[in-house]
Amino acid sequence: MILVGELSLWIALLMCAWSVTLSFAGGRLRREDLVASGERGLYAGAGFVALASVGLWTALLSSDFSLRYVASFTSANLPIVYKISAFWGGQAGSMLFWCLILALYAALATWVNRGKNRELMPWVTGTSALVLLFFVATTAISSNPFERLEWVPADGRGLNPQLQNPAMAIHPPMLYLGYVATAIPFAFAVGALVSRRLDAAWLGAVRRWALVSWVFLTVGIVLGMWWAYVELGWGGYWMWDPVENASLLPWLTGTAFLHSIMIQEKRGMLRKWNVVLVIGTFLLSILGTFITRSGVIQSVHSFAQSPVGAWFAWFLAGTLAASVWLVSIRLKDLEPKAELEAMISREAAFLYNNLVLVGIAFSVLWGTLFPILSEAVRGAKITVGESFFNSVNVPLGLLLLALTGIGPLIAWRRASFANVRRQFAAPAALGLIVGAVLFTLGVRQLSPLVAWTLCAFVAGTILQEFHKGVGARRRMYDEAAPVALARLVARNRRRYGGYIVHAGIVILFAAFAGMAFRAEHDVTLADGESFTTLDPYGRSWTFTNDGLSQYKVLNREVVAVSLRPEMEGRALPLLISEKRQHVDSRGNPTFQPSTEVGILYTARQDVYLVLAGVIGNRAEVRINFNPLVMWVWAGGLLMAVGGLIVMWPQSERRRQSGYAAELAPGVEVGAA
Repeated sequence: MILVGELSLWIALLMCAWSVTLSFAGGRLRREDLVASGERGLYAGAGFVALASVGLWTALLSSDFSLRYVASFTSANLPIVYKISAFWGGQAGSMLFWCLILALYAALATWVNRGKNRELMPWVTGTSALVLLFFVATTAISSNPFERLEWVPADGRGLNPQLQNPAMAIHPPMLYLGYVATAIPFAFAVGALVSRRLDAAWLGAVRRWALVSWVFLTVGIVLGMWWAYVELGWGGYWMWDPVENASLLPWLTGTAFLHSIMIQEKRGMLRKWNVVLVIGTFLLSILGTFITRSGVIQSVHSFAQSPVGAWFAWFLAGTLAASVWLVSIRLKDLEPKAELEAMISREAAFLYNNLVLVGIAFSVLWGTLFPILSEAVRGAKITVGESFFNSVNVPLGLLLLALTGIGPLIAWRRASFANVRRQFAAPAALGLIVGAVLFTLGVRQLSPLVAWTLCAFVAGTILQEFHKGVGARRRMYDEAAPVALARLVARNRRRYGGYIVHAGIVILFAAFAGMAFRAEHDVTLADGESFTTLDPYGRSWTFTNDGLSQYKVLNREVVAVSLRPEMEGRALPLLISEKRQHVDSRGNPTFQPSTEVGILYTARQDVYLVLAGVIGNRAEVRINFNPLVMWVWAGGLLMAVGGLIVMWPQSERRRQSGYAAELAPGVEVGAA
């Protein structure tokens, strides 16, 4: 099967080339037989990429150390779950994994549209196949996971200990599923530009694909934050690392697209925005891949420097140039069908929202690329620190949060003063009351105070919208409140799923603000010795060292410290942090020692323990109090749930019948 997989990779390369040639030729000559042959070539290419993937998984699970990739990223005593996840644990395997996802996505998009959008599909199929051709060629020629060693080692090196974490079995696939999905909207955008079919029809074909990308990126980013929090031992979950930023960039522009697409569907506006955002999101996903794989920026997440970086640089430059040319020759076709009538309207709020999202994306992109640019210009790499990102993006983030609450309250076209006063009264009052209460309770730091005030305002907006919708259903159908709520969401998933996403954002911002009050203590404790301190809430905590322990388990040797915490005299579960030395099947060390943190999770705060070192019977530990961290994960989960609700297909009958009868007076249909 391994040999079959290796041969399949090269056959897939030929099938992709066939698909590109026949699809573009069929579109240019308007020959349906050529288009159909190109589609079949894409299906065949996807099948052979899948066979190649099965071949690599077979090698990993059977510990075939004759393959360089298997010997580099697995060992005989590696747990089976990590042998499976080793597929994307290294450069060559992750490239093949990208090919697999893209091949399946492209084949699915082509099959779903086999009876519709036929004017677009030759260019969509050809563009998808062209992108897949690049990835398969890069994998086969420059980063082949089937490369063989001249001699077969007795055991492999094993997987990086930082990747031997449950989150890393899920986090990379989620990000890849999100990254790769941006290629499908890009292909449809190219098809729409080439065929000049730039009405809202092409948006209908890509909206769900954009949602697929957004949901997976959301889950992947949040899982990555959780992995950084529990694995890296620094006590936080976001450090503005270049690879973290690379995943955030397409999420920001993808979010902007999902907002502006509604304006084009409803008013025929922001048509240039939508095309540019779709193309930009794909280019940013390629840029993120370049940053991860080129080695030009050092990161705990990135792969080592390799020739793959040059391939991606040329592909990125070529795609950018072709996209700019294609958009430039279609500018007249992208003229809006309506103009912005007032600066205080829902359309304007969406535009402001997009400007802020793109502004944040630009600041993150600039801060990420500045070290590369400074080295190219001055010969010395100047690193941009966390302070730059925070100073720029915290105010922009707070403005974005405010717009999240403002947008749904403003009428379409032109808002009257009476409408604004009526809609804003309750949410604004709630925000001001919460802010005043927090100030009275002693919150004086400006950013957290503003963030929590705005969170209350946006929460008030969301609650008001749900209250109106549920109230309308109860009056019309005499339904119980829970039934009315469920049916309201089910019958207008796009609108109320969007509000659920906004609720997740509110929770995230509130949790982010809590980290401004975190406390950190570095102490050294002998066996039986205790340390007493206050947490950010003013409560007394005592930590007693229950002693050090040493043992072996699976593929590692462990030194662990156990602390017995007490809060206000009440005993709590043990906190255990470990130093791990991973070894191969013969007991030889394979990597530098790693740290496993101990975390006591509570709704108010996490108590976070890191074993920094051991001197005799004394443990050097770091104890952090991290407020509201649990709500970061809850907010991310709620965002993903809301995205799934928006993405879930609406029945044709309900789409045609409309929703106006279910909504309160003054609440527009189709808002988000």
